[in-house]
Formats: sequence, C-alpha cells, structure tokens
Amino acid sequence: MYCVIVRVPLAGLLAGLAASLLLALPAQAEKRVALVVGNSNYKEVGQLANPVNDANAIASALKSSGFEVIVGVDVDKRAFDNKVRDFAGLLESADAAIFFYAGHGLQVAGRNYLIPVDAHLQGERDLDFDAENLDFILKQMELGRADKTNIVFLDACRDNPFSQNLARSMGTRSTSIGKGLAQVDTGVGTFIAYSTQPGNVALDGKGKNSPFTAALAKHVKEPGRDLTSVMIEVRKDVLAATGGKQVPWDHSALTGEFYFQPTAAQRSTTPGEAAAPAAAVTAPRSPEETGNIVALAQARERLRQLEEENQADQQKIFDKQYDEGGAESTTSRNNLSMEIGKIQMQMVRRGQEQKKLREEITALEGKLELPAQSAEGTKK
Repeated sequence: MYCVIVRVPLAGLLAGLAASLLLALPAQAEKRVALVVGNSNYKEVGQLANPVNDANAIASALKSSGFEVIVGVDVDKRAFDNKVRDFAGLLESADAAIFFYAGHGLQVAGRNYLIPVDAHLQGERDLDFDAENLDFILKQMELGRADKTNIVFLDACRDNPFSQNLARSMGTRSTSIGKGLAQVDTGVGTFIAYSTQPGNVALDGKGKNSPFTAALAKHVKEPGRDLTSVMIEVRKDVLAATGGKQVPWDHSALTGEFYFQPTAAQRSTTPGEAAAPAAAVTAPRSPEETGNIVALAQARERLRQLEEENQADQQKIFDKQYDEGGAESTTSRNNLSMEIGKIQMQMVRRGQEQKKLREEITALEGKLELPAQSAEGTKK
C-alpha cells in the first residue's frame, strides 16, 4: 500500500475551509429579527389545541434561518404589549423582520385585533383595552424602515367565540364584525400571509400543528426557496390537508425576493435583491415606479373585494325578500324595508369608492404604460 502525501499551501487550505463554513451558515450578514406569539389557553372561552405548538415550531424554524426570535406563549395583554415593545426595540437596526401570530383574532369595522389569553370582550370599548391592534404592530414594523423587509404570518382566522359576545352587545352595529380577519393595506416592503382568505375561517387542525403552520414550518427550512415559492408550497399542502376547504392567501408589497435559507449564490446578493443570471438583469425601477406598481396592485385588489361584497349584499337582499317578503303586518314590512335600505346604502357607498378606484387604476396604468383592464379584469 502506498501513502501519497499532498502538500497544500496553508492559504489555500484556509480559503477552502472558510468557503465550507460559509456554505454551512444559514444566516446572511443582514440582521434578522422575529416576534412569534401563540395563544392557546384562553380564560373566558374554550382552549385552542395548537397555537402554542405552532409558535414553538415557527420559532425553531426561524432560529435555524438566522433570526433573533422573541417568543411569547399564552400571553396576557400586559405580556403581549411588552413583547411588542421588545420587538420594536430590535426593529430599527434590522434588515428583515417577521411577526407570526397563532390564536384568536377578529375584525371589527375593517380593523384586525389579536386576542390575549386574559381578554374580556363584552363590548366594543373593550377592544381598545383588552385586545392587540394589528395596525399598531404593523406601524412599529414600518416606522423608519421603508427600504427593509417586513413579513407577517397570521394563523388567527379560527371560528371565534369573542365575535359572538361582541355581536350581542353591539346590536345593529354588529354588522361591522366580520368573519375571520380583514385584508390589510400595507406599506412598501411588507408582506402579509393569512392562513386562509380574508373573511374566511381557518381550521385549528387535528395534529400537533395547524395545517397552515405545519406547512410553513416545513418549507421555510428548505434551502434556496424564496418567500413566494414557500407560500406556493404552503398553499398546496394546506389545500391537500383540508380537502380544499382552506386556501392560504397573501398580500405583497415587497420590492425584491426574500430567502429564508439562501444558497451561496443567493447569499452573495444584497439583502432583498434577487440572484439572477447576467443576461436577465434589467434596469432597476425608480422609487416612484415601484410605488405606482404597489398602488396599482392594491387598488385592483380593493376593487375586487368591493365587487365581491356587493355581490354578497345583493344575495342578502334576495334572501331577506324571499324569507320575509310575505309578512302581513305593517311593522314587519317596514322593518324589512329599513333593513334592505341600509344594505342598499352600503352598496351605494361602495359604488362611489369603486368609481374612484377605477379612475385611480386608469391613471396608474397610464403612468406605467400598461394596457387598460376592464372592471372584470380586476377580478381574480
């Protein structure tokens, strides 16, 4: 047997070792921070099986992706506020920030509220004192971070007993309590993913984790996947797990790609910049053009949402006329007319907003030199 000794220059050996270590590291030079909250053990309503497990699973996945993670499980209002404050303290110097929430959440008058475990929601006023306003958290993530990446995952669209309590106390104003969570309009650089479509209810799941979180925790660990690719795989997994009943939905105002586990080639690009072959490189967009693109996408989505709401109200009017149209008493007929009148007024207001949106869309399409779409073209 012969033993061959190969002399390798020390500089070359160190360079190779450094390259190997670089490939093994999941984190980029950018600073990544996350706040992960999961609430299961509610004091005034039934417990949820999975949110604490969901929070722990996502926290583990994000730590492996180089995030500094603040974790809160079964947090009351004071603890929730403190976690958000701690998170805000890390945001100013962070290149990428993630907020994940699992637990009860609800929408009232188009605003989303996340529910601490000690919440006592007997009236609308209690929301300001006992619930966490999602808009406030988004504001903290976006303040002074216009060129940074913000990502929000909301696994909080469960069938919510708090909504029933509020509906009883709010009387006729209970129509402002929506099912599930409401769509959020975000600033440039922010991505929001819901475990199901806005206004719909998600499943808590029968396993250790919810269908949405199980899929998300799995795919963020896969090397080389950008955020869009992760969400496509999550959506497919959730559709399969729920028999098509639940469809994860997202809204993006990002201006570049984001990778949880970047490859060496992806890591060599600047944060938020996609790795691409030299032949595919295009001229960078100006901030004004980027803003117009985001504004156009938001306007089209809002128009689509208004069209769906009007269709739902038209069906509501038909159902009321069918169910109560045969009422013989004058009082019953007057009440029916008043209810239908209120619905029609909502539709009129939407119509006015739709008109303004169509004008805005036309103007933005002109600025971006895009072919005009019909109203039907805005629907997905």
